[in-house]
Formats: sequence, C-alpha cells, structure tokens
Amino acid sequence: MEVLPLVALVAGSAAIAGAARRTPVPAPLLLVAAGLLAAYVPGVPDYTLDPHIVLPLLLPPLLYTAAVDSSYLDLRANVRPVALLSVGYVLFATLVVGYAAYLIIPGLPLTAALVLGAVIAPPDAVAATAVARKLGLPSRVTTILQGESLVNDATAITAFKVALAAVVGEGADWGGGIVEFLLASVGGVGVGLLLMVPLHWLRTHLKEALLQNTLSLLIPFVAYAAAERVHASGVLAVVVVALSLGHRAWQVDFATRLQEAAVWKMVAFILESVVFALIGLQLPVVLEGLGAYEGLDAAWYATALFVAVVVARFVWVFPASYLPRALSSRIREREPGFSWTSPLIVGWAGMRGVVSLAVAFSIPLTVDGGEDFPERNLILFLTFTTVIGTLVVQGLTLPPLIRLLRLPGRDARAETLAEAQAQSEASRAAEQRLDELLADERNALPRPLADRLHTVLERRRNAVWERLGPVNEVTGESADDTYRRLSAEMIGAERAVFVELRDQRRIDDEMLRTLLRRLDLEEAAAYRAAPGSG
Repeated sequence: MEVLPLVALVAGSAAIAGAARRTPVPAPLLLVAAGLLAAYVPGVPDYTLDPHIVLPLLLPPLLYTAAVDSSYLDLRANVRPVALLSVGYVLFATLVVGYAAYLIIPGLPLTAALVLGAVIAPPDAVAATAVARKLGLPSRVTTILQGESLVNDATAITAFKVALAAVVGEGADWGGGIVEFLLASVGGVGVGLLLMVPLHWLRTHLKEALLQNTLSLLIPFVAYAAAERVHASGVLAVVVVALSLGHRAWQVDFATRLQEAAVWKMVAFILESVVFALIGLQLPVVLEGLGAYEGLDAAWYATALFVAVVVARFVWVFPASYLPRALSSRIREREPGFSWTSPLIVGWAGMRGVVSLAVAFSIPLTVDGGEDFPERNLILFLTFTTVIGTLVVQGLTLPPLIRLLRLPGRDARAETLAEAQAQSEASRAAEQRLDELLADERNALPRPLADRLHTVLERRRNAVWERLGPVNEVTGESADDTYRRLSAEMIGAERAVFVELRDQRRIDDEMLRTLLRRLDLEEAAAYRAAPGSG
C-alpha cells in the first residue's frame, strides 16, 4: 500500500473514533459506517484486507493489549465459562452454522460450508472489549466476554485449517482435526510459558524505560511468530505471555509503567480504529465476482445465516450457563448465582469482527487439481454481511437492552470503599516504615522535609475517603475534586511563568522541558481519572 492512502486511513479512522467519544454511538459502529460510505466515494483507493498483514501484524498487538489489561485471577476464577465459550461454543457454532449454510445454499459443498462456519464462529476480541468498556458491564460478564474473545480465535483458526484441508484435497478427518487442535493449543500455551520467563527477566533488568517499552512493543510479535514457527497457536502464545506480564507488571519500575500505559493506549486506539474502518471499506472488494448469487438470493442467504449465527449462540449460552450449576453442587457453592439477564447479555454480545474477514480472505483461489475453490466469493460475501450485521444490529441494540433489563453495573461506591480500605492499610505500613527509617540517624532529615513525607502519605490516605464524603453545595465537587482542581490551577500558573522565562531567554528550552516534566509528574500524581473514563 502506498504511503498517502495509509496515512489517510489512519488519520480518518482516528478522527472518526475521536468524534465518536462525544456521541452515544459506540466508535466501532461509526467507523464501520464511515468505511461503508467511503468505499464508494470517488478517489478513495481500494483497501484490500490482506490476511498476511492482518493476522501476523494487527492481531498480535490487539490481543496483547486486551490480555495485558485483563485480570489473570479473574480469568482463572471464571475458567469454566470462558472455556465453554472460547472452545465449546466456537466448535459448536462451526458445525451448526456450517450445516445451516449447507442446507440453505444450493450447491454449497458441506466441507466449504464448514469452512464458512469456522470463519464466522468466533466473536471478535476488539469488538467485545470495545463494547464492554463503553457499556460498563458487570465485572463477571466483562471478564467472561474478554476471556472468550482472547482464546476463541485459536479455536476458530484451527477448525478453519482442518475444514480447509478437507476442501482443497489435503485430506483431513475428525480424529486428525482433534489431534491438530490439541497440538496447536498445547504448543501455543507451551511457547507462551517458555517465553514469559526470559521476557519478564528482560523487562525487570533493562534499566532504561525506552528500551523496556521497545521490548514491550516487540513482545506480541515475537510470541506470535515463535508459536507459528513450530505450528502452534500464535494467539494462545500471545495471550499467555500478556497475562503473565500484566499480572507481574508491578515488578517493573514506575517510569516503564507510565510510558507503557501511554504507548499501548495509543497503539490500541489507532489499531482498533483502523480495523473497524477496514471492515467497512471491504464492501467493493467483497461484491466483486459475487456472480450468480446477486440480488434477492444473496440477501436471503445473508439474512438466514445471520439468524443462524445469533440463534446458535443462544442455544449454546443458556445450557452452558445453567447445566453445570444444575449438575454440580460444588459449582453452586463456589460460584455466585446469577439471573437470566446475564446469559442473555452474553448471548447478544457475540459481535464478529476483522479476524473473521481476514481468515476468509486467506481462503485459496483454487483447490488441488486447479479447480476454483467452491463458492469462495459467496463465502467472502456472507462473512462480510455477518460481521456487519452483528456489529450494527447487536452493537446498536445492546446498550438499550442493558438499560431495559436494568442489568446492575459496577458498584462504584463499593469499589471506592475497597480502594480506600486498601490504601489505608498500605498507608499504615508505609507510615510504620517511615518512622523506622527516620529513627536511624543515617536517614536524618530536616523537620520540614520529614513533615512533607508525612503530609504526602496522609494526603494519599485521605484522598479516597474524601470521594465518599459530602460534596460542596456550591460547586458539586468533593473535597478531592476541589483539591485536584486547585492543584491544577497552581501548576498552570507555574507553567505559564516557566514559558514566559523561556520566551525572555532567561532559561533555555532544555531547562524548560525539565521543569515542565517535573510539573507534569506532580499534576499526574494529583489527578485521578473519573471511574469509567478512558
């Protein structure tokens, strides 16, 4: 791809995603809609989705940033529902949706139909994470959706390879498919486990934040490529490494964590924006060569397959939610109960995304013997319509459905109380340690500096409790809000003076940058983003 179209794609996607933050419509939907419209604007180049780029270059960082922000402990606590969705449901959907396509579409071979089923079986990690962040779903529902979307690509890609081998004539059977799936899964996890130890060692021993963050950007590509090199699941390798590094991120120095959070937030924003815009831009490419299936026939097949995808998810989700609890008293004792609304939301949150399209575009043009791959263009078209249908129909209706069901969101007050109690315990330990250190004559400090350490500690301890206290009747602010606002005003006044001194040539630009960075760190320490903000 030429440089200018690529720059235009990234800039346009970022602008639309930024504008979406000011609207109630989720950014993925606006990006897809913009891509659909832009596809037919004169002068807009064709953006063909190349699976050789999407799978090894876009998928690893998207998986990594989603997994590193996930909770290893929460995923482990919900391993059963996550596994039932990410493995069981994907295989179930591959078979059910594939067989439905075989029955609906005349002349579509069963093997090709199963290829289609595997392609559209997995809900998308990017879509699930974006929706969960936007809607503020309950923590357990969010964990299950994120956990499913992190692992299900590995299941779907393996199922796709098995079905594809049967179509192209390379030979495949169910026994061989199960063995291949197990080898890919175990191999991917094994590669991740092997890599996470040296990678974590490097992260903790590199002394410069820039080097550590350069390593951080390389990690998902290294893990994916290493696993794929030995014919294992690159998806699982990335997820295992990311979960491990995220779980132990506290062992990395503060400068690395600050930079890493900012860098990956930017990378995720750009990649997610581009991915959803690319989905919409694929329409002209998909419609080319549709041939005999144009018009009402194509619309009927697309509608029927969309319904099959939606129904199949509900057919799996509700039994998978209730049967284990009904059959095992241990599960009933260990796991909290839930109402029927949670499985309903999980069932309706099965949006498909760019991975399905990328895998579909990787279908070869011909089979062994030189014949055309059976109905390849139709498979591309149905994958596209299913992705668009789930993003638009389910993405638009999920927020009002959650409001209609009155699904309880995160308990902000309970979370703030837990944070305050944790901070209080940590502050007591820090205060005890400070007293021990100051009692040693080697750590003697002038009284004002010692008092400053105590003041900072007290401020940190009280800040969370103040968010639970009464608000100012005039401004509507808590004491913590007022403190942060006044602190920002003071820092702003200092910053203006530093700039004026630079303009008067009383200090140089290098000193200005040093002084501004000090103020930036102080402002960052005083500022706390509101719950739910990005």
